[in-house]
Amino acid sequence: MFKKLYQWTLSLAESRHAPWALGLIAFAESSFFPIPPDTILVPMALARPKRAFLYALICTLASVAGGLLGYAIGALLYATLGQWLIHVYGYGARVNEVRALYAHWGWAIILIKGLTPIPFKIVTITSGLLAYSLPLFVLLCLITRGARFFLLAAVLNRYGAPINGLLEKYFGYFLLLLAAAVILGFVVAAHMA
Repeated sequence: MFKKLYQWTLSLAESRHAPWALGLIAFAESSFFPIPPDTILVPMALARPKRAFLYALICTLASVAGGLLGYAIGALLYATLGQWLIHVYGYGARVNEVRALYAHWGWAIILIKGLTPIPFKIVTITSGLLAYSLPLFVLLCLITRGARFFLLAAVLNRYGAPINGLLEKYFGYFLLLLAAAVILGFVVAAHMA
């Protein structure tokens, strides 16, 4: 069953609409959507390894654009949508604590959390809520999201064939690992500032 699912995923990754879907997921993940773009980036880069860096660029730019939406949610819509999203992701009671951390370590929080499975929307919404410097926010997002996606693209470009073979054989485990990483990201986000 998983082998058929994997082949179907690769065929979708090769479609002409896949880059648009990748950009849409990367955009949404940075502001409101729980699924990371890696779920589409990995099969796309494996299906077309020579385009892995183009796909990483799409992810980076769309993620930063989505980060701007998250920033706007925090800055302009916190009383309604932003507060609800922050509560959904477990930070509701810790806003003041996060505010103090951002005053001293905002740059490090953005850089570190942008590389991890911790939902990036928490960083983007919180940055807007706390009126973090917008130009610095954009620069840090470009650095951290670019590093994450280009590092993944480099690994997939270099080791794509062996990874493809492993994924074909163990795709079910990969899906479980990916789901565990997303859940872990939410758990960590709920317990860390």
